[in-house]
Amino acid sequence: MKYYIFCKDELLLRQTADGFEIPQGDEPPVELKPWTHLMNVDGDKACCVDTPVTNLEGYEMCGLRKSYYLLSQHDYLKAGKCHELLYWDQNTRYCGVCGAPMRMDTDISKKCTQCGKEVWPQLAIAVIVLIHKGDEVLLVNARNFRTHFYGLVAGFVETGETLEEAVHREVKEETGIKITNLRYFSSQPWPYPCGLMVGFNADYVEGEIHLQRSELAKGAWFRKDNLPTIPEKLSIARKLIDAWLDG
Repeated sequence: MKYYIFCKDELLLRQTADGFEIPQGDEPPVELKPWTHLMNVDGDKACCVDTPVTNLEGYEMCGLRKSYYLLSQHDYLKAGKCHELLYWDQNTRYCGVCGAPMRMDTDISKKCTQCGKEVWPQLAIAVIVLIHKGDEVLLVNARNFRTHFYGLVAGFVETGETLEEAVHREVKEETGIKITNLRYFSSQPWPYPCGLMVGFNADYVEGEIHLQRSELAKGAWFRKDNLPTIPEKLSIARKLIDAWLDG
């Protein structure tokens, strides 16, 4: 059994001769307080601790994003799922209808102890699109980016929208241009904290770039030979860009 132990967004990893892995065994590697809630996640366990584990030889805490480069793809994705479920658990302790405590009913659902309302983890669905204009693509720098890299136009799907409608709306709102020939690329769980990213390619039709300044700081068309700093490899934005670079 593997133990996915988090302190906020940091994950406990065990160091091995070959790198790092998720701790596993019959018992957790650290003593868990009696009231710590252990969640069952596909045969493994997930839990949160109050303080980072810093004094356990052979173990260290690692940010979930950084763990992408240290763990197998399977374990990174599983860690993301555990993180999302723990986030959901912490934010659904009381019923939204009557205020009574919620209790686990199945491994991925809760039921109110008073009125019986049931809840399941919810995803925030977002779309992201690589827009092509001849041999160029549109890259943007969002105001909420922590660094100066350029990514893709993206945004959350609104109630009553299809994915395709959300792409067209977000592109129009954020850049002012018109697109066509929308093509599905792939999707990606995004556990920061509970998202699903759906990626598309599209072709430019017309319009000048007029950035939505509340969302975007910069935006421009780029060729393969003059790219700015682009996103990390863990993101679907980078996968879209890499697929274009590979031709």
